[in-house]
Parts: sequence; structure tokens; C-alpha cells
Amino acid sequence: MPASLEVPEEIAVRVDVEVMHATMAGLFGALGAPADDARRSADTLLYADLRGIDSHGVSNMTQVYVMGIQKGWINPAPVPRVVREAPATATIDSDRGLGLTVGPQAMQVAMQKAATCGVGAVAVTNGRHFGAAAYHAQLALERGMIGVAMTIGSNQVVPTWGAAARVGLNPIAVAVPTRSEVPFVFDGSMSAVAANKIAIAKRLGADVGPGWIAEPDGTPIMRAGPVPEEYMMLPLGGTREIGSHKGYGMAVVVDVLCGLLGGDPAGLEREPLDVSHHFLAYRIDAFTDADAFRERMDAFMHALRETPPAPGHERVVYAGLPEHETEQERRERGIPYHPDVVAWIRDTALDLGVETALP
Repeated sequence: MPASLEVPEEIAVRVDVEVMHATMAGLFGALGAPADDARRSADTLLYADLRGIDSHGVSNMTQVYVMGIQKGWINPAPVPRVVREAPATATIDSDRGLGLTVGPQAMQVAMQKAATCGVGAVAVTNGRHFGAAAYHAQLALERGMIGVAMTIGSNQVVPTWGAAARVGLNPIAVAVPTRSEVPFVFDGSMSAVAANKIAIAKRLGADVGPGWIAEPDGTPIMRAGPVPEEYMMLPLGGTREIGSHKGYGMAVVVDVLCGLLGGDPAGLEREPLDVSHHFLAYRIDAFTDADAFRERMDAFMHALRETPPAPGHERVVYAGLPEHETEQERRERGIPYHPDVVAWIRDTALDLGVETALP
């Protein structure tokens, strides 16, 4: 999370992770989710908040989930079913369920298939928002596998040189096990930034960065400034000169693997909340010696973090390391939330009859 989008410590409300987890599980339960679905959904959201992925944590409860369930757009009690299957693959209809709970189940299917075939791939159709892609990918680490997760993230991004949104935010996450170093866990949208970071900037009154968003006519905004009333998201790279065609191209790849491969149309042809996902699991010893792989990953990650820093920077990190450090700090001190988010959750819990120990 860019420093400008972090909740200032002087106004932050620090909440113990178990308190917030219990509150989230209670809210999902009050909205009709069975206990296992409520727990999995809370697990997914709190993973994001613990690791500093604040754009994909419980703040989404205020913007997407409660309203979506209450209006019938999201099924709080989905019954996922396999609609097509081969030894190493499956396609799952998620019954309009949140990917927060269906995603972990689909990743389990991918890992089961990888245990037998070496690789497991699962496409999930008829889905809803699945939170931080990293959560689903890192589930593979528990079984010593490489995990990959991706999703169509709504139709908000303009193609390079385009004047209308045609692809989604479309994040990709990859988690790779190590032996003693912190695991490599990459998670990034194929848009310049996650859309929820724009919402956070608006909440904090912070400027958006150059190359994050475009004017309504598609012109990239290449200066920092406040969030305008109307805008569209830019692909990763911002402009063609600095690589937006790469982010745009990868967004199309995610649309194909998540949507078209499972029998769904591209994201631009679908209702805003209707999304699809894709999960992959690799059993390392199907490709190489697993112990040797972990040793090499340790050496690789060590070399990356020991890279001499450029002037003005204290150190070099790799994906997963700063998030690990953030999680340690937040488990000890509590997760810092914006007062408005805590107030909204507290009020919603009261409205739904959910007991909470939120401050």
C-alpha cells in the first residue's frame, strides 16, 4: 500500500484480529451464510488486512458484500458444483457465491488434482468477488505446492489508446514455497492500481498518482491530483510508452483463462458483479526434487533481499516479505482501520443483531 493511502496513525483505530474476525463471521452469518462459509469469508478478508492489503479487506464489507447479499446479487449460501471435469482439471459453477468462500474450496480441488496429476487447474464460473488473490494462491504453501489464483475484476480498465472500459482489473497471484526464507507471494492487478485504492484515496482525501486513472475520454492523467468525479482505470503501465500494452495484454489473458475457458463470456459482456476465477496448483516433486527446489528458492530470495539498494532507499524486498513483516506488526498491535470503516461495521452489526467487541 502506498504510504499516502495508509490510514494516519493519529486517527487509526487499532482492532485485534480475532475481534474483527469474529465480527465478520457474525455479519456473514446474520446475512444468511452457513458457519463454514462465514468462517472462510472472514479468513479471506482478515488475511488481506493483516498483510497490509487494505484495499481487499473488511472495508469491502461497506462497499460490496452487505448490499450485494441484501439485494440478492450475491448468494450467501452457495452450493458449488463441478460441471465439467478431467483428471487434472475441473470447471465449477459457484452458484453466485462469493469467491471469499468458494475460492478456497476451488483451490483445494486444484491441489487434490495436483497431488494425483502433478498439476491441477480449476475454472470457476458464475462467481462473485473473491478478495485478495494472494489468499487463495498461498493456500498451496500449506501442501508444499506452488499456487496461482486470478480473477476477472469487473469491467473498469481502458485498453491502451482506448476511450471505453473493456477489460477488468484482473489480478494474478503466485505463491511459491521456500525452506527458511519468507515465501514468495506476488499479487498484482493488471490495472495500474487496484480500484479500491482509489476509494481509499477518496476516503482519506489523498491524491491519486500519475498514470493510475484516465479522463472520461480515455486520456491518461499523468499528474498527481485528487480523485475526479468521473474517471476510468488505466492498465498496468499507464501509457504505451511505459508499458501499458503489457498490462492490457495480461488483463486479456486473465479474461480468457477465468471467463472464456470456463464457458463464460468476456468480462465486458457480463453484469458488474458477475465474475469468474481460475486456480492452479503445481506439485513441485512432479517436476524436480522438492528439497532442492526449496534450497534454490531460499538462495534466490536471499540474493534478492541482499541486493544493494539504490540511493534514497534503505533496502530491496521481494513480494511477500513486507507483507509478512506487516502481519507480524499487526498481530501484535492490532489492525489499523479508518474510523469511518469501524463505525460502519459497528453500526451494521447493531442493525443485524450481531454482538461485537469492536472499540
